Amino acid sequence: MEDGGTQHLGCCVVDMKELSANPEGLSAAAGTIPAKLQQLEFSIACNDLPASGRDRKPNALVQVAVIDPQRQQLVFHACTEIVEANKDPLFLTGVTLPSEYPDSQHLLVKLTVYDAKHKSQESSSFLGSATFSIGDLLRAKDGRLTLSLRSSDGVCTAGTVAVSHLKMGEMEEADHIATDTSSQKSPLVCEPADQSYIDREDYALTGPVFRNPICKVYRFQTADSKWMLVREQMEECTLSFTIPRQLLSLYIQEDKSRLQDLEDLGELSPHWDNLRKEVVTRYRGIISSYQDTLAEVQKITGSFKPSCCKAQKSLEFIPINLHTQRMRVTCPRKTDALYDIITVGAPAAHFHGFKCGGLQRLLSRYEGEKKSFSTAYQCIYYSPQHTAKAQEVLSTVSLLQPLITSLADQLLQAALEHSSHGLKDALKSLSDKTEQFVHTLKDELVKSALLALHAARPGYVSKSQKQTPVLCHQQGQGGDQNHSPVQGLPGHSPTTPVPESPVVCNNVKGGDSGSLKHQDSIPHHKEYDEEEWDRVWANVAKCLNCVIAKVDKLLEGDNSKQEPAPEQRLADVTTSHNPGDWREQLSPLVSRLKECVLEVVEKAKRAMTFVLLQEAACSIPQGFHLQQRRDVVFSQALAALACGFVMRLYAGLQDKDFLRQLHLVGLVAQFESLLSTYSEEIGMLEDMEVGISDLQKVVFKITEAKTDDLSELQPSVCGRRDHFTVEVPLPQVIFQTLPEEIKEGKPLRVFPVLFNVGINEQQTIAERFGDISLQERINQKNFEILEAYYKTLREKVPLECLPCFQTQADIKELLETLGQNVVTKKRKNVEILWIAGTICRRLNGIRFTSCKSAKDRTSMSVTLEQCALLRDEHQLSKDFFVRALDCMRREGCRIENVQKNIRCRKYAFNMLQLMAFPKCYRPPDGTYGKVDS
Repeated sequence: MEDGGTQHLGCCVVDMKELSANPEGLSAAAGTIPAKLQQLEFSIACNDLPASGRDRKPNALVQVAVIDPQRQQLVFHACTEIVEANKDPLFLTGVTLPSEYPDSQHLLVKLTVYDAKHKSQESSSFLGSATFSIGDLLRAKDGRLTLSLRSSDGVCTAGTVAVSHLKMGEMEEADHIATDTSSQKSPLVCEPADQSYIDREDYALTGPVFRNPICKVYRFQTADSKWMLVREQMEECTLSFTIPRQLLSLYIQEDKSRLQDLEDLGELSPHWDNLRKEVVTRYRGIISSYQDTLAEVQKITGSFKPSCCKAQKSLEFIPINLHTQRMRVTCPRKTDALYDIITVGAPAAHFHGFKCGGLQRLLSRYEGEKKSFSTAYQCIYYSPQHTAKAQEVLSTVSLLQPLITSLADQLLQAALEHSSHGLKDALKSLSDKTEQFVHTLKDELVKSALLALHAARPGYVSKSQKQTPVLCHQQGQGGDQNHSPVQGLPGHSPTTPVPESPVVCNNVKGGDSGSLKHQDSIPHHKEYDEEEWDRVWANVAKCLNCVIAKVDKLLEGDNSKQEPAPEQRLADVTTSHNPGDWREQLSPLVSRLKECVLEVVEKAKRAMTFVLLQEAACSIPQGFHLQQRRDVVFSQALAALACGFVMRLYAGLQDKDFLRQLHLVGLVAQFESLLSTYSEEIGMLEDMEVGISDLQKVVFKITEAKTDDLSELQPSVCGRRDHFTVEVPLPQVIFQTLPEEIKEGKPLRVFPVLFNVGINEQQTIAERFGDISLQERINQKNFEILEAYYKTLREKVPLECLPCFQTQADIKELLETLGQNVVTKKRKNVEILWIAGTICRRLNGIRFTSCKSAKDRTSMSVTLEQCALLRDEHQLSKDFFVRALDCMRREGCRIENVQKNIRCRKYAFNMLQLMAFPKCYRPPDGTYGKVDS
C-alpha cells in the first residue's frame, strides 16, 4: 500500500461512535462514583522486519484497524509513531480499545506494518500484516501474542509482531515493556481509540460543561527506574458559546435600557435633542447588529470555534479554539497529581482587523482626540474617570433600589409578625444597603450633571453678566482645566470673563440678570434651586434615621414590658406600643423612605444618563466602534476565564485550604501569551491586554442548583458592562459541604495577570529593528499585580495552605527571580513565562496559554510545560525528557487539536521560522509544514 502515509493522517481520527454523553444518572451529581469503563490496552513490538534495501533498516510504523465481525467492515483505528532504522522496533505508542465494542471477545484487530521513507509519512511501502482476536489476546499466556507478519502474497513471512496486554493499573509489573530490545526502554503511549474516554469520577460535574474529550496515556521511566503513568485529557467547553450568548443578550438589554434612559431625559433644547437623536440611532444600530449575531450564534450546536473561523463576523464573540487540558500523573505509592491548563486563541477582534492597532493603542488615541470631538459636537468633555463613575452610579442605584424596597417590605413583615429578632435583622440589612446607596450618590459629579442637564432644557437663560460670551459654536475648554465638567457645556466656556457680555444659550436670547463679584462657571437658572439635590439626597438618610429610631422605640417598649416595672409605667407602655400596631407605626416612615429613594434614583439616573449622553455624543462614531471591539474581546476573555474557574473549582471541591483561599482572597488567573510585538500580532496583543484587564470587573458566585438535573449546572452571567457576575451552580449535596461564606453568596474575586514573550521569527525582527516596549510594559505592570496579590494572600491565608511541590524554591524567591527577569534586557526571555507559570501553580491559580490560534506555538508551550512538571515534580529520567516531549508533540492531544482545527496533522511552521524559535519550542521532524491555519 504505497500511500500509507496519507492514510495515517486520517486513521487516528476515525469516525468511531463516542460513548454516551449522558452521565450515569442523577446519583452521579450527588457524588456517587460510577464504575470505571473497562478498556483493553496493548503495546506493539516487531522483530526481524525485512530490509527494503542493502544496508538500510526499515523506518517502521504500524496501522491498527478493527474488523467488525457483524458488518465485516474494516475501520482504521490508530497508528503508532515511526521508529527509524530499526528492524526490531518497540513502539512508544500503544492502543486502547474501549468497552463499547459489541462482543469484544470476537472483535478482530488487524495490524499492518509499513516502511516509511520519511518521517512525514507521505510515502511508505507495505511490509506485512497480521490479524488476531481480542479473545486470543486475553487467553494468551502472560498476556502476550506473537504473530507472523504475512507479505503481500500472503505466503512469505516478513518478521513477527508481538502484542502485549497492558494493565495500566499494575504499575509495579511494567518492567516487561522493553523486554525485546533492551536499548529501547521507551515510554508507552496508550491511545484511546474512542475520543470520549474520560475519568468517570469527574464526569458527574464536568458533563454539562466539558465535552468531546480526547485522552492519551503514556508510561515514562523515572530517575529511579520505576514507571509513572501519565494521562493527557483534552476537552472542549460548552462555555465557548453559552457565555457569549448570555453576554450578547446582556449587551442588548443594557443598550435598550440606555435608549429608554435617553428618552426619559425629557425635553431638551434643539442642540441637545439633535445629539440625542444621533446617539439613539447609533445605539439602535449596535442593538440590531448584536441581535443578528446572537441569532446566528444560537443556531450553532458545537462547542468550539476552530482557528480557521477566527475572522468570521458571526463568530467574533466566540473564543478561538478554547480547550481544557489536564495531565494526571500516577506514581507508585504516591497520590495522583493533576495539572490543568486552558488553551485559547488570544482574545482579539480579528474581524475588525489590526491595521490601526488594537484596543490599547486605539483607546489611548481616542482619549486624546475626544476633547476635539467635544468641541466639534459642542458637548461637555468628560474624563474616563467621570464616565466610569457615571456608569458605576447607574449600576449601583439600579441594583440597590429594588433591594432596599425588598428589605423595607421584610421590615414591615417582621413588624406584622411582632418578631423582635426579625425586626433587628431586617433593620440591619436595610441600614447597610441604604447607607451604601447614600454613599454612592455622595459625589459632586451627580450635582454638577443635574445643573448641566438643567442648562440643556429649552429656554434656559444664564444669569451672570460677567460670564463669558456665550456663542453656540464657541470652543469649550473645560476639559483642559480642573473645573466641573459642566464648563464645557455649549454657551459656558471657562475662559476669561468679559464684563457686560451678551448671553445667548440654547438659541434663546437673554438680557441683564444681575451681577456676581466673581466668575461662576456653573450654569444657573433663576428658578433652579442649587441646594435641591443636597436636600433630596439627605432626605434618604433622614428617613432611615427616623425608621431606626422608631424600631428602637418599639423594641425598647417590648423589652420594658417584659421587665418588672411600676404599674403606671407598664400601662403607659402598653398604651403607646400596642403589639398589634408595630406595622401600622412603621408603615408611614417606611413608605416615606421608599419615596425618597425613588426620587433620588430618578434624579441620579437622569443626571448620569446626561453624562453618558455627552460621552456618546462626542465620541461618534469612533467611540461606538471601540465599544463594539471591546465587547468582542471581553466576550472571548470571559468565556475562557469562566471555563478556567469552573475547571479549577471542580478540582478543588474537596480541598478545604483551597476553598478558604477562594473566599478570603480570590484566585490569580495567569495568562501566558506567545504573540510577537510586530505587524498584526502587536494589535492582537493590544486587544488582549485590554480584554484581560477588563476581567477585573468580574466576580464569581457559587449557587445551589435548583434541581439535581445536570443541565442545571451550566454557569450563567448577569450584570452590565461595568460589572459582571458569573454564577456557578453546584449539586445540593456538594454545595452543602462548602464554607458558609461561599454558601451565603460571597463574591469570589479573580486577579487576571498577563505575561507575554514572543518566540517566532516576527519577534526576532521586533527585537532587532522594531519596538518591544509594549511587551516590557505589560510584563512589568502584571508582575506588580502578581506581587501585590501574593502580599495580600500572605496576610490572609497561611502559606501552609498552599499546595506542596517537590522543588525547593519558595514563592518569594520565585517572585524575586521573575522581577529580575522582567527588567532584564534579554531576547526571547521565555524564563519569564516558565517562572510565572510556576508561581501560578504554587498559588493555586488558573493557568492559560495563548498564541494567535492556540494551535501551534501553544502546543509547543503546553507540551514543554507538562514535561518540565514531570521532570521537576515526578523525577522523569533525564534520558526520557526529550523522548517524552517528542512523544507528546507527535502523538499526543495537541496534534489532535491541530487536526480538529485544520483537518491536517501538521503544525503550521516552516524550517525558516523554526530557526528563530528557542530550541525547546521546536516540534519533531515530520510534524510541521506549510498549511492553512
